Amino acid sequence: MNVDRVKAFESLRQALTAAPLLLMPYLKLPFKLYIDASGDGLGAALHQVQIINDKPVEGPICFISRKIKPTESRYGASQMECLYLVWALEKLNYVPEGWFFLKHMLRWQIAIQEYRGNITIVHKDGNIHKNADGLSKWPLPNNIDNPAYVPEEASPQIPIEGISVTDLNTTFFEEVRNSYTQGKNCSILCQLLNKDCKDNSLIHALDEVWKKSYDEGRFHLLDGIIYHRTKHTCVMTFVD
Repeated sequence: MNVDRVKAFESLRQALTAAPLLLMPYLKLPFKLYIDASGDGLGAALHQVQIINDKPVEGPICFISRKIKPTESRYGASQMECLYLVWALEKLNYVPEGWFFLKHMLRWQIAIQEYRGNITIVHKDGNIHKNADGLSKWPLPNNIDNPAYVPEEASPQIPIEGISVTDLNTTFFEEVRNSYTQGKNCSILCQLLNKDCKDNSLIHALDEVWKKSYDEGRFHLLDGIIYHRTKHTCVMTFVD
């Protein structure tokens, strides 16, 4: 056995025995989400900086990846970047005038808004962070055995003929917030969706239909306004 083979063996043994240890997530600390996409798949790595042996150490919480679907292989760069951000956020849970709008881009915009108060998006070149970059180049199969699996959807192409944007007066939103005091379910939801709420018994006071949607995680509180989210829509909730 020559020197090169010995070095190769030692390098292989080191790589196999020095895999990164996964940290237990600490929910009171911020997370770092690294994401990337290649021509073959999507990859994401969830990290966190924790104090270990009195020193701040950044380590991985989990890694996910999947192959891109046939329809996704035709996406441009901006669509792909939006896709892997929304995919990673949903799986890990924790417009200039004149632009061409695609319906899935509009959906993704709404999906990202749900997390806007808890995340900061920073763009990095793929060669800077190797975790998500590597996962996207050697992704796991996109099937039901993969926890990050996303099924292929046969969604019809719906043309967007026009978009109307209205700058609503702040009085409107204030009236919506005030309307919640007039409705039992909305009033309870405002309390339950507040991050400081610890009284889970309030859930049982909701009407059955509202409770079902709450249990499915369809309600979100953003700037004091309740939104109800389905697979393709996100609508404001108010008391008439």
